Amino acid sequence: MKKIYCVLFFLVYVLGFSQEDAWVYFKDKPNAQYYFENPLQMLSQRSLDRRSNQNIALDSKDVPIYQPYINQISASPGIMVKAKSKWLNAVHIRGSVSNIQNLQSLSFVDSIQFANRTLNVSGKRNNSAGANKVTIQNKNLEVATTFAYGNSSNQVEMVNAHLLHQSNNTGTGKIIAVFDSGFSAVNAITPFQRMFNNQFYLGGYNFVAGSTNVFSTHNHGTMTLSCMTGYVDGQLVGTAPDASYYLFITEDIFEENPVEESYWVEAAEMADSLGVDIISTSLGYFGYDNPNYSYTYQDMTGNTAFASKGANIAFSKGMIVVASAGNSGNSSTPNVGVPAEATNVLAVGAVKFDETYATFSSIGPSFDGRVKPDVMAKGQSTTISDTNGNIVTASGTSFSCPIIAGAIASFWQAIPWASNQQVVDLVKQSSDRFSNPNNQFGYGIPDFQLALNMAQLIVQENDIENFSVFPNPVKNTFSISFPNYTEIAQLLIYNNLGQKVLEKNIYSNDIVSLEGFSSGIYFYKIKTNLLLQSGKLIKN
Repeated sequence: MKKIYCVLFFLVYVLGFSQEDAWVYFKDKPNAQYYFENPLQMLSQRSLDRRSNQNIALDSKDVPIYQPYINQISASPGIMVKAKSKWLNAVHIRGSVSNIQNLQSLSFVDSIQFANRTLNVSGKRNNSAGANKVTIQNKNLEVATTFAYGNSSNQVEMVNAHLLHQSNNTGTGKIIAVFDSGFSAVNAITPFQRMFNNQFYLGGYNFVAGSTNVFSTHNHGTMTLSCMTGYVDGQLVGTAPDASYYLFITEDIFEENPVEESYWVEAAEMADSLGVDIISTSLGYFGYDNPNYSYTYQDMTGNTAFASKGANIAFSKGMIVVASAGNSGNSSTPNVGVPAEATNVLAVGAVKFDETYATFSSIGPSFDGRVKPDVMAKGQSTTISDTNGNIVTASGTSFSCPIIAGAIASFWQAIPWASNQQVVDLVKQSSDRFSNPNNQFGYGIPDFQLALNMAQLIVQENDIENFSVFPNPVKNTFSISFPNYTEIAQLLIYNNLGQKVLEKNIYSNDIVSLEGFSSGIYFYKIKTNLLLQSGKLIKN
């Protein structure tokens, strides 16, 4: 089927009717104020809670794209809208070069970026010999499945996730969104019955087909999901068996095209709005079917690719993005790809059962010199479920990624006070090569029990020097109890737009009035010369 598609594409291309992919960026969002005043119209309460728990204010990225702009683009001659992103205030379109360029005349269009950067006014491609070598991603995602029997103890114990489970931290209360190519038979086979029986499956969406059918199309997501929530007693236990899950199809198995990056960002935005905590994505982009769309190593700067930009924004909204580093370690383009190369993505490489490097695992650093991959987990001969419910083994960073994503969910359950940045920092700091990272292992293999021990030390230190704000929620007034040896502090209060609404000096047990303030969520900072404490206030 793929071969037929390629032949047809070639015939259309040579006849002069080639279609190009591009992103159209808009200048503004005229409807922003309405959504700021009605935040539940754009985000769920759980999403708002995640922000308030991490002191993240709403901003214009949270606001949906102005629909009349999309309508006018859709109505333009020869233009097809394929995807959209509110975070980047852009739509992904397809059409002829001339029809796309004509959109620049629309008053609300800020800029147009062609996926083929040779068509952009300032987008010259590096035409070095290395840049012309394109590695097309294998739509089987380089997974070599065998039918040897095994169990999951090695991959779970390698990162000490079993110790989290023994302390009853199994992902309860955390939500993971899985982005993949399909989840065939997940709703019908034994390893996932526990997920459905306990109502841990929350829903899904197929962005490629525009439907809610996610239990078909491809088997890759089935296998990756089993590393987190799969459960067959004595054979397979995932690293987050009690987390809840959304399943999103963003990968088109019939072609490799930049629109898949746009689907990825759409899925991240949906995950954000639903209140997801962690994104697990065993997908990567570097070479495309059309070589003019492909990336070079020079593009791996952390925030150049569309999906990498979206992944960084996802992190800024309080989520953790865990991505496969890639399986290109033995190729001519061995480096970590998109979106794993993004600045704020936790890229996961692969090791063998004995913690030695799996030679297919993509390497770092990023082009701008950052440590990549970030961490490692078992990715060679990983224990997984196939679509028949058989417990088999398979290889790829596609599996080391969800092992880490699930372990993070169980870990975060144990430290609910932590921000996403604190969680990521602790995971890296617990890794066995943290003091001496390298291009193959990054910071190394995490030890989640060590990470938990370090987190508990942070709590103990904070308990010694903490302000106490009470009552919270607040009706009209509240007080602040000071730590020892502190007499005066500065109080700042911000609304959910990040606007400062109160600033004053306070003393221990002062009564602070919020009379006249609207009901809702506020953020506070209490500062001294030595201390800074942040938190949220709820005004009833």
